[in-house]
Parts: sequence; structure tokens; C-alpha cells
Amino acid sequence: MGDRVAAGAVPIISLRGVTKDYGEGATAFQALKGIDLDIAQGDFVAVMGASGSGKSTTMNIIGCLDVPSAGTFLFRGHHVETLDRDQRALLRRKYLGFVFQGFNLLARTSALENVELPLLYRGDPKKERRDAAMAALAKVGLDKWWDHTPAELSGGQQQRVAIARAIVTAPDVLLADEPTGNLDSERSVEIMELLAGLNRESGITVMMVTHEPDMAQFARTIVHFKDGLVERVDTQHARGEKVT
Repeated sequence: MGDRVAAGAVPIISLRGVTKDYGEGATAFQALKGIDLDIAQGDFVAVMGASGSGKSTTMNIIGCLDVPSAGTFLFRGHHVETLDRDQRALLRRKYLGFVFQGFNLLARTSALENVELPLLYRGDPKKERRDAAMAALAKVGLDKWWDHTPAELSGGQQQRVAIARAIVTAPDVLLADEPTGNLDSERSVEIMELLAGLNRESGITVMMVTHEPDMAQFARTIVHFKDGLVERVDTQHARGEKVT
């Protein structure tokens, strides 16, 4: 699907008129009421809004975990809304990485084995899996902790393992759902600096849901949701970036 380019170029993700309906008749609820949104390649985007505003539904659609009721969803110019379940799973496996608030690590397996999982599902040979997983752990500063289980790691370290697992497949887009929600302030800043560094150095597009304005300051673009619509999109100088 092509090489990554700098933020501000053609959108890697484009939503037009996207709606999402749940239920029927008297119980029907429209979670999205016609979303128009472009995400540029290489951008770092924070998604904010109250509970029920539509931000999580939009992230689920972009992550190919759900499908829109109407509208178009383009990923690198390809119509995702027309894909079947298997095709969406393939797109998710090859081009998307996921980081969750709860880490979602396997308790009895090492950091290395947790990071290897996406490559195991993909059928990669053992040595290639190990090499790629160690390289991903090195990127998040945990290569010396490769043999530790989650119980032997701090919350911040567990989230770093989760990020390594998300980037081990070299995805185009990293989707992070409240990645600092279970961490204290100091660890939260460490995780945000790590995500910002991966965004700058690897060119990976990051899209993050957060309720925390301080964490959103690490992003270059902030998308505000309200009542199932994009209320506004703000651009800013990201925290920690040098002014040129």
C-alpha cells in the first residue's frame, strides 16, 4: 500500500458521511450521525469527547472492529466499508496495531512471548518472530526484561510491552484506547513520550482516545467529538517537539 510520508500529505484514513445505528424501532440509537474526518499519514491524533459522544465507535470502525451503517471509509484510498469480515481481519492484521488501557497481556508468558503473538498468528517462522519481538522490545527500552512475566513488571513496563506487541508487525496506524488510563502521572508521561517518539522516528500514524487534556498535548491534531459528530478539529504544536 505504499511507503509512509510526512504528516500533512494525502489522508491515510478518510471518513465521509459515516453513520452508525444500533437497535431498531423504539430502541434505535444513532451513535454516529454523519462523520467527516481525514487523518493524515504520519500524524499524531488525540480523540476527545464525553462518554457517548461517538469517539469510541469511530475508533472501532477505523480499527475494523465494527462497520458503518452508511457512508464511506477509505484506508489508503481503498473502500473498507465494502470489505467482508475476512478482508477486514486481514487489513487489521497487516496494517493496524492496537494498544489498550488494560494492557491485555497473557499473564503466564514472558514479555517476549507476548510481543511475538501477532507474528505467531501470522505464521512467521520462530527465529523471525524472536528477532522481530526483541527488536520491538528494544524500541520500548525493555529488551533486557524479555524473560519477565507481566506480574514481574510495573504498570508502565506492561504498557511498554503492549506497545511493543502493537508495533512488532510494523503497522501503518497505531490505535491507542486510553493508553495511560491505568497509570500514574509519571508513567503516563513516559508512555506518551514513547508514543510521540515512535510517531516521529518511525513515521507511524498514531490515533489515541484520551480523556486527559495533558496527554492530548503530545498530539499534533485534536479531534473533538460531541453528540455523534465531529465538533471541531484543532491543530497544535505538540508537547516536546522542537519549534522550527
